[in-house]
Amino acid sequence: MATTYSYSIPRLLVAAPQGRSGKTTITVGLIAAMTAMGLKVQPFKKGPDFIDPSWLTKVAGATCRNLDSYLMDHKAIRHTFIRHAREADVAVVEGAMGLFDGVDLAGSGSAAEIAKIVETPVLLVVDCTRMTRSAAAMVNGFVNFDKGVKIAGVILNKVARARHERMLRTSIAEYCDVPVLGAMPKGTKFSIPDRHLGLIPAGENDELMTAVGEIGQAAAKYLDMAAILKIAREWPALVEEKDIPGAVNINWHMPGQAEDNKQPTIGVVRDRSFSFYYPENLEALVEAGARLVDISAIANQRLPKIDGLYIGGGFPEVLAADLEANNSFRQHLKDQIEKGLPVYAECGGLMYLGRRIHWEDKSFEMVGALPIEVEMLKKPQGHGYMHLEVLEGTPYFPAGKIVKGHEFHNSRVSSLEQGNCEFAFKVLRGHGINGEYDGLRYKNVVAVYNHIHAVSEPDWAKKFIEMARSWQPHN
Repeated sequence: MATTYSYSIPRLLVAAPQGRSGKTTITVGLIAAMTAMGLKVQPFKKGPDFIDPSWLTKVAGATCRNLDSYLMDHKAIRHTFIRHAREADVAVVEGAMGLFDGVDLAGSGSAAEIAKIVETPVLLVVDCTRMTRSAAAMVNGFVNFDKGVKIAGVILNKVARARHERMLRTSIAEYCDVPVLGAMPKGTKFSIPDRHLGLIPAGENDELMTAVGEIGQAAAKYLDMAAILKIAREWPALVEEKDIPGAVNINWHMPGQAEDNKQPTIGVVRDRSFSFYYPENLEALVEAGARLVDISAIANQRLPKIDGLYIGGGFPEVLAADLEANNSFRQHLKDQIEKGLPVYAECGGLMYLGRRIHWEDKSFEMVGALPIEVEMLKKPQGHGYMHLEVLEGTPYFPAGKIVKGHEFHNSRVSSLEQGNCEFAFKVLRGHGINGEYDGLRYKNVVAVYNHIHAVSEPDWAKKFIEMARSWQPHN
């Protein structure tokens, strides 16, 4: 018989009527202001994003977790939220797109759905550009659209001047039963720089943290932090009918440490080029028995002694010149792949394992393990959730299984010479490599545009470790 546990978790979800309303800026500001107050903040991001979580992680000093109702069932989302938020002073969830925007008419996969699952009050960020009294009509529309979602307060964003703010506040006070909890002034200094796939990842440039400091100071000045925290703290407790285990402790292996020959070592390429990893994927590898070691494709001259390699997504095109310059690392990786090193590569990792990346009239040599060339374009070539059918001979998953995931890339495979290289998946939803197939497999390499999440694909890590153990005696 299951035991019911109750958790008093102060919590908020930051959402907006539409994308580009300033959700991330406001969320970063709130977290920065809260941490400056000495609070322990646990950040979450709705959806499969990697870039926004990198900022939220850096600002909060705690690993941001993704909550995605397309890749995770409701029980897993609630479990993930409680597991990681129960020790925090406050949990802050950043929404995505518009509050009620999902994958279907019912709003499946929306930020509103997440708010219902974790029973969280919503702060609605309204872009007030060229708008006064109409803001009240918009707020009322969101308040009354779904009674299962509680709009606890409104944050006015991009407010032009004092008169503009007075008009907005007066209109909402007159027509809406929702408090205004702050007004952020219009100004580019409150914006985080972005590029073709969204914001610039937090780890790419430490100087960008200056912008975070300014946003945090602005939040403390212009937002009613006391009222916001009061809402978060007074929300009812969350209950769950099971015990919640502690989080997995990832111990990264350092050179010089004693080696356990029975425990496979998985290298994870994590540097300014490759930073897109779900923390659950890394934790799943540890739970399956792996020791993890950080590797840089820019700084390391060779691979350390490893039994498998995980290359995540990122922006290899931005630092393509640096990747190309590290010829010794590229050559050593190619040699190890030829010897059978198990490698799992996602998106940016796929691009890196090819022969060349073409971007802005320049070409850069990559690893050359896969017979492909990749071209960068200005528009997304694949963007959204994916359904893939596993093809015969593909490791990690049984043939015929349907694998869910997400893709977001401006690159396309412009040249493919299959030879001994085979496709790994048939695309049922999404684009992948060519709209029909995704993923290439060569020897013990699987490289794919699709990003999987270990919560929805728990057997992936176990199979990766099995492959690493099988190759380990020959390493």
